[in-house]
Amino acid sequence: MRQEPPVELLRLSTAGSVDDGKSTLIGRLLHDSKSIFEDQLAAVQDFSRRRGDERPDLALLTDGLRAEREQGITIDVAYRYFATPRRRFILADTPGHVQYTRNMVTGASTANLAIVLVDARQGVLEQTRRHAYIASLLRIPHLVMAVNKMDLVGHDEVTFRRIESELRELATRLDVQDVAFVPISALHGDNVVDRSTNMPWYSGPTLLHHLENVHIASDRNMQDVRFPVQWVIRPQSDRHAAYRGYAGQVAGGVMRPGDEVVVLPSGIGTRLARIEEIGPDGMPREVAEAYPPMSVTVHLAADVDVSRGDMICRPGNRPTVSQSFDARVCWLGERPLQPRTRYALKHTTRNARAMVESIAYRLDIQTGHRDTAAQQLSANDIGRITVKTTAPIMHDPYHRSRATGAVIQVEE
Repeated sequence: MRQEPPVELLRLSTAGSVDDGKSTLIGRLLHDSKSIFEDQLAAVQDFSRRRGDERPDLALLTDGLRAEREQGITIDVAYRYFATPRRRFILADTPGHVQYTRNMVTGASTANLAIVLVDARQGVLEQTRRHAYIASLLRIPHLVMAVNKMDLVGHDEVTFRRIESELRELATRLDVQDVAFVPISALHGDNVVDRSTNMPWYSGPTLLHHLENVHIASDRNMQDVRFPVQWVIRPQSDRHAAYRGYAGQVAGGVMRPGDEVVVLPSGIGTRLARIEEIGPDGMPREVAEAYPPMSVTVHLAADVDVSRGDMICRPGNRPTVSQSFDARVCWLGERPLQPRTRYALKHTTRNARAMVESIAYRLDIQTGHRDTAAQQLSANDIGRITVKTTAPIMHDPYHRSRATGAVIQVEE
């Protein structure tokens, strides 16, 4: 019996300024794609009616916190899942308020695509630029600039083209390869799931059609073999004395049994003996190859000392191994980031202690100016720093690998 290939998964996040309609857009996507239960819709209708709304407020499908419903803004990141025959989706509804920029970074950090909403009445605001820049900083491969609330400007093409022109100029200063522009009304559903009859001048795809068809297969790094070891599976009894495997998620490249590999940071070389994954029956089964984002267990031909946090790669294609590196950061902590301060650092599956040696600059999102005199980074600031760690870190440039080019730095 022929097995159908798995339906591809697209992770996406929303971004934009306060009240641009991010939660309403996701609610519309869920509603019009028939991805919500009847009791969920009934609860939203009941709450909206008791609040005096003329129509169901679809934003309530994602604004789950009581404070969000009372204030009418998104505070936390809300994740929702839905699927169409063409693709599965995980949506992260992220806050628009500058106070919660850290939550936007969290929700967008694993996204394949970001939707940046713009209120057609307001145009491009500072927070629009901030979120677009953060999307670029996080190397999100695909960006959709959705000009929302077109119904409130009479579905005017001139208004859309003016905003589109400003967004295109902004996109030229961002490191994003794929940018699309869509005029929508999330409240009424224009160009969200179904094509709008109110904007015949727009000939592009609807938002959902674009999400279903955007090409993401080539976004994964299939060249550089990177396998951070998450768990060492040791023998638990004499019966399994010969079993020793190394479990984790493939971060890059394609691995096959027989390939020559090297374990970092030790630099000891060996070969891949076999690769296993957990099958549908819950039992391990051998596979002919492993690639991102598969979670597998690899077995080595030689008895090599391998620990959690080590990385398996190809001998002729290794990441940089160092205890000092530069990084662009979006600082999320309540206390400012300052030089000579010690932090805990997490990179893939490796943990280390770190110290910020210096701050190269703090970036002004509005002007693009680099403040080289900055002595600290406050909450939500973006800047470039130099970090020194107590243990070697196996890293790649972030533009080459988001998985091995990113770190999380935490206050101790």
